[in-house]
Amino acid sequence: MAGPLQRTERTSAQGFFEHDGVRTAYALQGQGPALLLMHGAEATRQMFAGLMPPLSDAFTVISYDQRECGETSAPAQASNLEEMAHDACRLIGHLGFQRAHVFGSSFGGRVAQALALLHPEAVDRLVLGSTWPVPHAMEELNPAGVARLSQLRAALPESAEELATLFFTAPLLAERPELRSFFSKVRPADDSSRRRATAVASRLEADLAAITAPTLVLTGDADAVVPPDVALSIAREIPGCRSVVLPGVGHATAMQAPAQVAAALTQFLLLSDASQGHATCP
Repeated sequence: MAGPLQRTERTSAQGFFEHDGVRTAYALQGQGPALLLMHGAEATRQMFAGLMPPLSDAFTVISYDQRECGETSAPAQASNLEEMAHDACRLIGHLGFQRAHVFGSSFGGRVAQALALLHPEAVDRLVLGSTWPVPHAMEELNPAGVARLSQLRAALPESAEELATLFFTAPLLAERPELRSFFSKVRPADDSSRRRATAVASRLEADLAAITAPTLVLTGDADAVVPPDVALSIAREIPGCRSVVLPGVGHATAMQAPAQVAAALTQFLLLSDASQGHATCP
């Protein structure tokens, strides 16, 4: 994976990257070191629409759609964390970077953990937002919460508004009522959704202490999907890991509080020291 460490001229582009039958949709904006954003389970790269602008003065911000999401197309077969980490590593190289900072939100945080474990040379600094450790299923860590989520997901689209109350706080839904229908287009019974659910349920047998990238765990204290104590448990496993808790913020931090998230990311990522090495992606 050869290429520059950062872009010195401002960039704004969208496109597709094709590899082994996967056609990944991506967008990039800004200038400076690469910062790759990884979205959550039911989301697409559009969840970062409010986060990319405040980050783009300091970083070349890259968002993309994972398999079975948004505009990305892939073979009709279930994937797992390992494959999705390889996808991300290939995308970094395709865009001309040797490595990138990485921010993963919710399930995207699990993909980010997998990337940092399987391709450590591709990751400068790592931010894990509202997520849970890759060796564990969420059912183990928050069984009551998962049961409720599963019940509501099975009842979509009729349950879309109630499901939104778990992901977004009441003040945010009052301010942005359009978010009440955020999950209305999810169809849990179709083949694509079933494959996506298999990917989200996948684990990676790994020791988080093996993550060598400087890491920050970010969570909202009002998160009803991944409780803050679950997210913060990751910080106890990764040597030197820092943590930030956003008061009054729910699960979808990048959508609810983009300015606060951008500030936390910028403060942490700009501490990064240049490191050596090139990633090798399968």
